[in-house]
Amino acid sequence: MKPFEYERADDVAGAVATLERDPDAKYLAGGTNLVDLMRLRVETPSRLVDVNRLDLGGIVVEADGAVRIGAAVRNSDLAADPVIRERYPVLSRALLSAASGQLRNMASVGGNLLQRTRCVYFMDSSKPCNKREPGSGCPAIVGVSRELAILGASEHCIATHPGDMAVALTALDAIVHFETAAGPDSLPMSGFHRLPGDDPSRDTNLPPGALITSVEVPPLSFGGRSTYRKARDRRSYAFALASVAAALDVEDGIIRDLRIAVGAVSHKPWRATVAEELLRGSPATPDRFEAAIRAELDIARPTEQNAFKIPLVTRLVVGVLDELAHP
Repeated sequence: MKPFEYERADDVAGAVATLERDPDAKYLAGGTNLVDLMRLRVETPSRLVDVNRLDLGGIVVEADGAVRIGAAVRNSDLAADPVIRERYPVLSRALLSAASGQLRNMASVGGNLLQRTRCVYFMDSSKPCNKREPGSGCPAIVGVSRELAILGASEHCIATHPGDMAVALTALDAIVHFETAAGPDSLPMSGFHRLPGDDPSRDTNLPPGALITSVEVPPLSFGGRSTYRKARDRRSYAFALASVAAALDVEDGIIRDLRIAVGAVSHKPWRATVAEELLRGSPATPDRFEAAIRAELDIARPTEQNAFKIPLVTRLVVGVLDELAHP
């Protein structure tokens, strides 16, 4: 591990000011992803700014019914929160499907949003990788790509976002609040993570040095009818090959509204807007579900190794929507 400086932040403004002075510094909360990458020398920050003592905790129901989740809330606490379990079971189930209990006890909400890809070429500093070293190439395109992207990739990168929580938050139209030297700001989850384009080194649209302070989940009348399903190589402690977060509002067999987001298929959680549009106002039947997700996946560009993700995602989405339509 490369030597680094360490300091504890006393307040949000001080933490942000430190990163403005030292752009090579990183915030440290749970450290469950960052420290691993530091050990591999994939991340080599000059300084770690510990934000664990800042007042960034709490899960609060706002006057308008939105739920405000502090960036320092641990994943295990968020998954177990009674309000989250009742109003947004998709979020609780996504968190419980991720990692071990020990890691969930450490991982923070803000840090979870910022976790980086597990592409084997990114994780191995002896290999070229445009995400780690821009301009060096993407060997995954012709190499090991079984777990990588089928949607939204570019000639520069086919990595996937590895998280579960972000997929659920994308389906819930969550908003990420953060602080910069210029003051507070926010991004919708739909615009928080980036597709790789010609600069895959940037995972998000956060301004440099921004500190995530909270995540806002808007009220959703049918949020209680939601779930998360994840396909992986083994039952526990494995990243997704594909995952689906969905919420469904059905009356008399007709879909009034819905939300679908798919994970482990793109550089960012993939909101299935094409499928959603096709399904609103249609009968809640498996054949309609399948036709809609097939239309969403028309633009998929898989490699030979990960082409199986297309039928896998199709089966996951159909199964989840059918489960929600017939509880």
